[in-house]
Amino acid sequence: MSAPLKNSQIDSKSRESLGALAETLWRRLGVDGVYGRTGAYETVLAKLDAYISSARDPRAEVLRFPPVMSRRDLEKNGYLKSFPNLLGCVCALHGSEADIRAAADQANGNWTSALSPADLVLTPAACYPLYPIAADRGRAAPGGSYYDVAADCFRHEPSRDLDRLQSFRMREYVCVGTAEDTDAFREGWIARAQELISALGLSYSIVPASDPFFGRTGQMMAVSQLQQALKFELLVPIRSGDSPTACLSFNSHRDHFGQTWGLRDHTGEVAHTCCVAFGMDRLTLALFRAHGVDVAQWPSQVRDALAF
Repeated sequence: MSAPLKNSQIDSKSRESLGALAETLWRRLGVDGVYGRTGAYETVLAKLDAYISSARDPRAEVLRFPPVMSRRDLEKNGYLKSFPNLLGCVCALHGSEADIRAAADQANGNWTSALSPADLVLTPAACYPLYPIAADRGRAAPGGSYYDVAADCFRHEPSRDLDRLQSFRMREYVCVGTAEDTDAFREGWIARAQELISALGLSYSIVPASDPFFGRTGQMMAVSQLQQALKFELLVPIRSGDSPTACLSFNSHRDHFGQTWGLRDHTGEVAHTCCVAFGMDRLTLALFRAHGVDVAQWPSQVRDALAF
């Protein structure tokens, strides 16, 4: 279930360095992994978003989520057990006006010691707010219920690698249904994604993968995930062909969210879920990395696919 990396070694003499590319497309905001985006970058990302929408199942319900979600729902999803190191929590100053003013007036940043958690966390994955909504819909449709979701996401993994941001945009197609429905959905999307990425002139490979589970127990979970082939990633060379970047993932959750939220398939049994996730910022960066900053000079095939 893989494809060769075509033209995977990016010619440094004919392409701008990744750092110079980022300086052209992004604006530094003083924290690694968080950037302002230029109009040129946002134009390509919007075109890419529309391109992905063209492959959407017409039965899919479209939902767009904010960059924050319910702390209670995140805890129920099990995120703290698997990825506590990546979580971002919204905190605020609470209390009377006098309490808040006293805290805010503290010098040298000491006001942060007065913060306490709000009932919000930063959304770590676009599909996480979906499952309680899907549960409220009742039983999934025969053949599966489909959703198109997106969100600005956050993961606390500061990095100077420009293909690993703290704040990033994620687009997902999600299926809720029987095990057969979700398996067919994922297999179909593994094939469809290769067509989409090939038309964009990007080299790629598809490999088994695991999530970055936390701690020693997490290492065993990662091994189990690989053994059960629950996750595949589509890798694109952004930094190099030797160290390609995961730009899409194809994830089987089995009945985890079905058990958690009481999701039911069309027969009334506990539903399975799966998703295909598009890393929108990574894919946009990959396009500029492969084809250069002058969109007018991109291959006609790529320009046509993106409707330039």
